[in-house]
Amino acid sequence: MGVPFDFAPDRPEHIDAILNGLDRYNPEMTAVFQDYVASQCENQTYDCYANLALLKLYQFNPHLTRDETTTNILCKALTVFPSPDFSLCLALLPPSVLASSLPSSDSLAEAVQKLAELSRQLNSCDYAGFWATLDSDDLYADLVADVAGFDELMRVRIAVTVSQAVREVERPLLESWLNLSGDEFEQFVGGVCGWKVDGPVVRVPMNKENEAKGTVVRENVRFDRELALPPFPPSEEDRPIPFSVVGEKLTILTPSRVLAHDTPSVRAARIGPIFEEP
Repeated sequence: MGVPFDFAPDRPEHIDAILNGLDRYNPEMTAVFQDYVASQCENQTYDCYANLALLKLYQFNPHLTRDETTTNILCKALTVFPSPDFSLCLALLPPSVLASSLPSSDSLAEAVQKLAELSRQLNSCDYAGFWATLDSDDLYADLVADVAGFDELMRVRIAVTVSQAVREVERPLLESWLNLSGDEFEQFVGGVCGWKVDGPVVRVPMNKENEAKGTVVRENVRFDRELALPPFPPSEEDRPIPFSVVGEKLTILTPSRVLAHDTPSVRAARIGPIFEEP
């Protein structure tokens, strides 16, 4: 059985009470949710259900929106890819923020667009491009600064997705995916992931996701009742003709030949094919 969408093991009791009551739509709860987002960033916890509730309050009360909290929610959603949390958060943002052509003065819109680019690269498994983009602009560093251990969290998520797809991978390629090299790479791969570095290749232990096994699909089609087709009426060609008797000779005719005795009178009696009987 899967984990419920609204489940968060580290959720405080007072937050849980708000989410399960009518206060989740109370604008006065905005400050409580904002403090909870800050706590998630500091303590490396995550509660998507509570974060979506805060974005919904922002949607109903735009004057209460805090840009920093919004970007922190998006950054936390990146740390749990490939789950759809980032897309769910985007769906609750104003259309003006999501538009592709935006004035440079809109700082929130610019930040959202940059984070959306990171999400696109992660979803397309362009991990090397993700790290290159993250290091390409100081704005990215400012956006993820409040999220404690952001780089480490992203490496763990990348490692999880890699372990679900492969049993071995070339070391230089994995180094580019994790943005690590040397002793740091070996310590992360061996200590955190539990993988084995075998020369130029990194071997991933077998699990239920990367195990290659055949699948046999069997389908049983059952008919509740037989389909009874009505008898087809005989066509003109299938109707038997009257057989003819000439003397003591019984003649049965087919369309192409006379089987027993062929006479003009018998040929004149032929009107169509019949079934031959012994």
